[in-house]
Amino acid sequence: MDYNFKTDNTAEKKTGSKEKCSSKTVTREFNQKPTPAFIGASWIALLAGVICYCTGLWNSDMMLNEQGYYFTILLFGLFSAVSVQKSVRDRLEGLQVTDMYYGISWVSVLSAILLLIIGLWNADLLLSEKGFYGMSYTLSLFAAIAVQKNTRDKSFIESKEITPKDK
Repeated sequence: MDYNFKTDNTAEKKTGSKEKCSSKTVTREFNQKPTPAFIGASWIALLAGVICYCTGLWNSDMMLNEQGYYFTILLFGLFSAVSVQKSVRDRLEGLQVTDMYYGISWVSVLSAILLLIIGLWNADLLLSEKGFYGMSYTLSLFAAIAVQKNTRDKSFIESKEITPKDK
């Protein structure tokens, strides 16, 4: 999905065998504020994922250092996912994001997922417990991205709305 935030794009058309180019300026405006239902569902999903994951850790028979490892991976993954979403959105809006930061964001989110996979692979847990941690982690990451996107979309639209003072 390509969002163009009040920018002009030039679309070139090739016609016939002569390959003539005609330019047409297309302006697309992003103006759909996320609904309260979607915002609420995103927050509920984030809280459900994080609370279930942490409740599973609290009730597990793991040693304290193992519980700390999995909790740290959750925090690292949430931060990394939000960072990736922010850097991707900044690039779409034309804000400068260095290639190094963009790359580090992707490496960190992939590292967090890989660390969870390796930890669960080597853990002495039932397959149902491993699946539970994997699914609640995935739900948490997805929901964190959705919450960040909703927050960004809402603030973008609200900053463009005309207030009575602007009239």
